[in-house]
Amino acid sequence: MNAAVKTVTPAGVKQIAANRKARRDFHVLEKVEAGIELRGTEVKSIRSGKVSLDEAYARVEEGQTLLYGMHVQPYEFGNVHNHDPVRPRRLLLHRREIHRLFGQAAVKGQTLIPLRLYLRKGRVKVELGLCRGKQRADKREDIKRRTAQREAERAIASRRRH
Repeated sequence: MNAAVKTVTPAGVKQIAANRKARRDFHVLEKVEAGIELRGTEVKSIRSGKVSLDEAYARVEEGQTLLYGMHVQPYEFGNVHNHDPVRPRRLLLHRREIHRLFGQAAVKGQTLIPLRLYLRKGRVKVELGLCRGKQRADKREDIKRRTAQREAERAIASRRRH
């Protein structure tokens, strides 16, 4: 399951879930904020953090943007009319944004991946990233860069102590 971080920032944004695998496996070229069309008890389930973005991706089909693979657990206090946990969900974007994303996502090797799910002013929003897959060498490069940064910070901290 995702790391349900649930932090509130000064802008009134409360993060519910983050897709950490996306940043590891993809280069994020561009980010877009989108609303999401939800049914019934899905909002209550999402607010309680019972959501996973790990296998999720988005597609532009017939002039609409749909989010596939996002798993929202059924609300535990719901009734017979609970939602399907992995149904495709429509993303709410302006028509210009949909056409632009369609053109960019059609390029070979690029895809739309949800990076995080959060609440803004009481509404559930998803941050979509236009991403390109990383090669194994790129992942190694990121690990080397993080290790070097960590060692530099340790060296600076040890000098401060002495």
